[in-house]
Amino acid sequence: MGIEKALAVYEFLLAHTKSITKNITADKFVFYADFSNENDLWNGYHKKKQQGNNLGERMEDAFEIVFKLGYKKVCIIGSDCYELSERIIVDAFKSLDVCATTIGPANDGGYYLIGMQAPMKNIFKSIIWSTKEVFTQTEKLINHQQYSLHLLPALNDVDEEDDINFNF
Repeated sequence: MGIEKALAVYEFLLAHTKSITKNITADKFVFYADFSNENDLWNGYHKKKQQGNNLGERMEDAFEIVFKLGYKKVCIIGSDCYELSERIIVDAFKSLDVCATTIGPANDGGYYLIGMQAPMKNIFKSIIWSTKEVFTQTEKLINHQQYSLHLLPALNDVDEEDDINFNF
């Protein structure tokens, strides 16, 4: 797709993610991979730096940071799911009133959202990231530890050029 087109898709998806989260009544955090630009799209959101060597470690760290601040329900979303809506995110938070976890599976075998009522150790351990087994492996770990789980609708995320039908 080329660098310019990839950047355009990335910026489009970030703007979409901001538009579907901005009106949700919850404190919102953005975890940056490398830096936190003070004057960017995410003004008004709490900004943190990601910590960890892989996606699982970074998500576990993000959950720990936010739960240590006193929050009782935390959801993490990616910025690569154009089908994700405000309604689905709100439903995810509501499901945490009765379930320990909630997951939004992606049709490629991963997930676009994961939420918890409390930090859960080892949920992200032994996952082979960036494979078609990520959701299945995570679901098995949750079930093995006997946490209740609410499944959100399966959606498509954007990993390759064919995953998005827009002209950039």
